[in-house]
Amino acid sequence: MAWRGLHIAQAARLSLRDRQIVVAQEDGESSFALEDVAWVVLDTVHVSITGSLLSALAESGVTLIVPDSRHHPAGLLLSFHQHHAQTYVAHLQRDLGLPLQKRLWQTLVVAKIRNQAAVLQALNRANAKALFAMARRVGSGDPDNLEAQAAQAYWPSLFQGFTRSNDRDRRNALLNYGYAVMRATLARACVASGLLPVFGVHHDSQSNAFNLVDDLIEPFRPFVDRLAQGRADAFPEGELTVDDRRHMATVLGREVLMDQDHMTILVATEAVATSTVRVLEQGDATLLQTPAWPPENPVTR
Repeated sequence: MAWRGLHIAQAARLSLRDRQIVVAQEDGESSFALEDVAWVVLDTVHVSITGSLLSALAESGVTLIVPDSRHHPAGLLLSFHQHHAQTYVAHLQRDLGLPLQKRLWQTLVVAKIRNQAAVLQALNRANAKALFAMARRVGSGDPDNLEAQAAQAYWPSLFQGFTRSNDRDRRNALLNYGYAVMRATLARACVASGLLPVFGVHHDSQSNAFNLVDDLIEPFRPFVDRLAQGRADAFPEGELTVDDRRHMATVLGREVLMDQDHMTILVATEAVATSTVRVLEQGDATLLQTPAWPPENPVTR
């Protein structure tokens, strides 16, 4: 099972040799077994990559995230048509009925709000109990929009003087980078399970190729939020640095609880995608696995 990620922040040439990803930089050359790598983040545009490596990454299901001129994730490489039951799963997605869609969205919103509450509880912040109570009231399809109500209580408790719409706020830059890495990783997991990311449960934008990913990411967002909060608290000023971006990418190695099992977020994305297929096959939303905050998870920066 792939378990590691590569974050390339300096000029480099990436190539393939004997099923190894070879990274050649000014100070030398390193190689990594292709089968061990789940994702590659390019944090600089000064990278060349061979066609043979691009082909191998796609065939092996490795997500490649490419940057724009500001080092923000701008696109990704995903492998398609590699799953043995691609057409079968696509038909399950196409035939998903509205009642099951609503129950799935309910499950995702409940998990998101509970994880938001757990973050506030871990930090001894206000509104944790209120959010736990909100999570218990979420109905099928979230008809009362408790997801939005929870956000109104959550963000002021997590950050002082903060709005998500302020692009100049360093905290938003940290969040956006972490979400982008998380989104790409979930897209990889969906494709590996035969799911087509365009067919969502709640999100259904015709211009969004990742509607399903934007549904499944919701319970994972609080883990990114906590990492961004700690980083912003330790380093409150300035533009995002390479170290900031590398730090936010470590979210994939953070521990979560899935049912009774402890695992990294990277592994958890695969479990969520696999369980989504089971839900579609059996028509039972309770089969969806979602990540939870481990009770013993330390509050770290």
